[in-house]
Amino acid sequence: MKVLVLGGTGFFGPHLVNSLLASKHDVTLFNRGKTQPGLFPDLEKLHGDRDPNKEPGIKALEGRQWDACVDNSGYVPRIVSASAELLAKQGLKQYVFISSISAYAEAAMEKGNVDETAPVATMDDPTVEEMGAQFQNYGPLKALCEQAAEKAMPGKTTNIRPGLIVGPGDPTDRYTYWPVRVDKGGEILAPNAPEVGVQYIDVRDLAEWTVTMIEDGHVGIYNAIGPKHKLTWPAFLYGCKAATTSDARFTWVDEAFLLEQGVGPWMELPLWIPSEGKTDVQRASNEKAIGVGLTFRPSGVTALDTIKWFKEKWPKGRDKWRAGLKPEKEQQVLKAWHEKKGDATTKPAGT
Repeated sequence: MKVLVLGGTGFFGPHLVNSLLASKHDVTLFNRGKTQPGLFPDLEKLHGDRDPNKEPGIKALEGRQWDACVDNSGYVPRIVSASAELLAKQGLKQYVFISSISAYAEAAMEKGNVDETAPVATMDDPTVEEMGAQFQNYGPLKALCEQAAEKAMPGKTTNIRPGLIVGPGDPTDRYTYWPVRVDKGGEILAPNAPEVGVQYIDVRDLAEWTVTMIEDGHVGIYNAIGPKHKLTWPAFLYGCKAATTSDARFTWVDEAFLLEQGVGPWMELPLWIPSEGKTDVQRASNEKAIGVGLTFRPSGVTALDTIKWFKEKWPKGRDKWRAGLKPEKEQQVLKAWHEKKGDATTKPAGT
């Protein structure tokens, strides 16, 4: 099949392209030519700007035909409309939009185990195109982009909603922090939420499944999130340890205490969202995607490969991280916790 990839050179993009090539598809890339321009020297590369209001816009796509398009770089509905409408006029058969779990309304996510029928996030002014200071518009914009793609290609659009995408090449550090921190060893601060699940998807699993969705022609909305079965915090972190030879030992700190100490959820302590007693908070259902072929490699494999990639890219380690507790703050909170408890608690509650 002839497949157009809008983007293709960031994090998910190269894994997608490699999966397409492994399946013998004819791949064309369209991007600005600024991010890793040396990647895939043997592929056809078309250059332009996703925004049709910026020269040269998407003129390079005019007069061309592809069987499928994977929109890996759409964040603004007006811009997604432009590419989808043009390609639809030129005979495109399937438009695959990489959206996000964040497209769901927060109220729906708070209930947990959200599926594809749940309401999506909205904005008071749908013409706003900025993410906002706290990226509060990211989810609503993704939802609007989905709607724009479906409007341009009704019945021929695949909206894929991944959760946190992780693995080799991840530029965000939101997952990478954990396997690398565990590999470093020593006492590790961990959230004491033993029944709460951790969800993410290995970038390679997402890429391979996206190719399957194209080959099988599946359309509609799908949550792309793993693992197949619930992965609790203890299972997640002990799984990371099993992928290493470190002497890591976990101190499970109550969530209320973490908040009292000013530990920030999600970015400062990656993957952690205060559960408030809800074991499925922020959890999404993956049953529909599994039903059409989504599979997951073992979590330990993702951890091991992420550590290997990290060490190859930063053999001397990193001074600056985009996410994760700074060592001095981790030690500060651990010290305060031990002073409060009068011991060195290292087991999660209920184990």
